[in-house]
Amino acid sequence: MPGDSTYVNNKAAAKNTYDAIVVGSGISGGWAAKELTEKGLKVLMLERGHNYEHIKDYKTAPKKPWEFEHRGRVTEEQAKKNPKMMRTWGATEAVIDAWANDEDAPYTEIKPFWWWRSYRLGGRSTLWGRQSYRWSDFDFAANAKDGIAIDWPIRYNDLAPWYDHVEKFAGISGSLEGLPHLPDGQFLPPMPLNIVEIDVADRLKKHYNNQRHMIIGRAAHITAPHPGRTQCQFRNRCWEGCLFGGYFSTQSSTLPAAVLTGNLTVRPDSIVTKVLYDKNTKKATGVEVLDAATNKTYTFNSKIVFLCASALNSAWVLMNSATDIWPEGLGSSSGELGHNVMDHHYNIGASGDIEGYDDKYVYGRRANGFYITRFANLYGDKRNYLRGFGYQGGASREGWSRDVAEMGVGAPLKEALTEPGGWRIGATGFGEILPYHENKITLDKTKKDKWGLPILAMDAELKQNELEMRKDIVSELKAMFEAAGVKNISTWDNGHAMGHGIHEMGTARMGKDPKTSVLNAHNQVWDAPNVFVTDGACMTSAACQNPSLTYMALTARAADYAVAELKKGNI
Repeated sequence: MPGDSTYVNNKAAAKNTYDAIVVGSGISGGWAAKELTEKGLKVLMLERGHNYEHIKDYKTAPKKPWEFEHRGRVTEEQAKKNPKMMRTWGATEAVIDAWANDEDAPYTEIKPFWWWRSYRLGGRSTLWGRQSYRWSDFDFAANAKDGIAIDWPIRYNDLAPWYDHVEKFAGISGSLEGLPHLPDGQFLPPMPLNIVEIDVADRLKKHYNNQRHMIIGRAAHITAPHPGRTQCQFRNRCWEGCLFGGYFSTQSSTLPAAVLTGNLTVRPDSIVTKVLYDKNTKKATGVEVLDAATNKTYTFNSKIVFLCASALNSAWVLMNSATDIWPEGLGSSSGELGHNVMDHHYNIGASGDIEGYDDKYVYGRRANGFYITRFANLYGDKRNYLRGFGYQGGASREGWSRDVAEMGVGAPLKEALTEPGGWRIGATGFGEILPYHENKITLDKTKKDKWGLPILAMDAELKQNELEMRKDIVSELKAMFEAAGVKNISTWDNGHAMGHGIHEMGTARMGKDPKTSVLNAHNQVWDAPNVFVTDGACMTSAACQNPSLTYMALTARAADYAVAELKKGNI
């Protein structure tokens, strides 16, 4: 077939029939493929984008900055194709073509929405920020405690062994801190805080009586020998693709493991347009695929289907499925499909100068920063809003691009730049956004994409709870920097359109009751128990931690359950 890749199990491919189909090849899809193939299932992974091979296709990763044809800038043609991406820091020469372009795959903004999509093998797993934090029961119990939305059907203990499982394989570097609200994990050695960060962390701990914690980020970078991969080289060019496999991605980790089993077929250029549903058995029979290269339609059959196409695209697939039975799509019987869109606060923070360290410098380009853990609305702390936030940032010396007063050209400028600039520290807030039923996505059937398919319309925004939190994110960070001796502090709040945080979640939430949720406690669609959704769509609340590690754990847990149920004949 035109879309077939080299990762093919030919016997299964010849029949278009598999034990399992995985839709999407990003973080969740890669884990689904790995877990299902290692348990003996013949698996078809479908990716709507093109093939993207580890090392071979990381074209810019070996280049020096001066070797880039456009010195890091995008061309006018690229800008024209990507007007929405041009609003973001993703519009750089190295990665602009990694993002889905707006000409081929548009979407409608009823309210402002920044949707970061990467349609190629591996999805955003080669582009993510790699911050990897466990949730705690403060997070899983938050909806029930606050009377918001619905309760999660699981708690930390349900997921803890699966956090262990994915951390050991993915390789998460981090420090053991013993914080109940941010559980420790199976960590590789932590990357180091630099001298300024160490001192700031100590000052914060003393000033706030050990109630504020600045730690090194917990990152999906291997910092010690790890099977099949070379540890992080401190290049900090991760989103161009890591030639060493130093950070976790589908390409470096889960895909090779799945291929090794001999049970995997990968088909790129395959847009899954719907899950095929048998109303007599009340199960899915497979999926329908539009070949992105030839526009031909194919049917693939399977016993189970894992939707891992990303939070919004998995909902899109469900909305287009079984519409003869449910007009709003498979999984819509609760009235919650496409609703409860969440994200994380972004575009907000502070920075300033640190004096007294002019004889200190750093080694390498650490692909990580510090993390200030949540403190709001915990351990008796009360605010005028619900939930909390954390901060991610770093301290460093200014480089050659800094402003040098009255030295704009020539030898004086060059001489000034032979020495590093002063130390600065800065951080960005990541806060929780609540699940609101009215924050939703729908099908815009009046507009089509390049392939004649309906597109999504985004209708979501921050509410008063989030606006109050944003005020606190700024004021608390400023106060902490002041307590740590930071000078010349400046703050910013550049506003937040949903999607800014690149952590979209919630369109097919988990729950305890089919009347109020799309999925059950094992990520099964209530209306079709052999369909599992394990990406960001499944999230019932957002917490404030980066969510990808939780997607990994939920996917591994669901795959284990799916295979067990399949063997029992229950699905």
